[in-house]
Amino acid sequence: MSQSTATETPPIVIKKYANRRLYNTATSSYVTLDDLSGMVKEGGDFVVYDAKTGEDITRAVLTQIIVEEEQKGHNLLPISFLRQLIGFYGDSMQWLVPRYLEHTMKSFSHNQEQMRKSLQDAFGGLFPFGGLEQMGKQNMALFEKTMKMFSPFPASGERGDKPKDQAPAEDANLRELTDRLNALQKQIDALTGKGKG
Repeated sequence: MSQSTATETPPIVIKKYANRRLYNTATSSYVTLDDLSGMVKEGGDFVVYDAKTGEDITRAVLTQIIVEEEQKGHNLLPISFLRQLIGFYGDSMQWLVPRYLEHTMKSFSHNQEQMRKSLQDAFGGLFPFGGLEQMGKQNMALFEKTMKMFSPFPASGERGDKPKDQAPAEDANLRELTDRLNALQKQIDALTGKGKG
């Protein structure tokens, strides 16, 4: 099935009524935010309209889903990231942020499949993290390059990409695995904003 076939399917229309109830016009039934969250996770596409005014309120409903997920303790958005995001509202660079975030999430989603495959392959063999590490370095380079565009000041800290001391041959595999897992965690933290605070 091609991408064009997938994009030809129109999104499901959800109507939000004054009583805050959400109505799925495709199934002729009321749905909850949890239902819509599940639909997103399954790759479903929908738009939400205010039933009275006809206004597209999809962005507000998706944001509400994120808020509810965060309140449940499924924290994906670091506090430092939220502060930075709020700081861009009204800023001259505000127009660039949505495009950057969208591009970054697409790259992350693409790499997520490669990461999953690498981790699955790793447990069948001797932890081949070479490709995963390279992917992380590319993501970090893209992230840092874009953040330099946002900030008029250069970053003061140095990146800790350099490997530590060489381990003896017997301990090399274990130490390399530990170092790479730590580096991967640092890269994930940096991509999500934890490492930039």
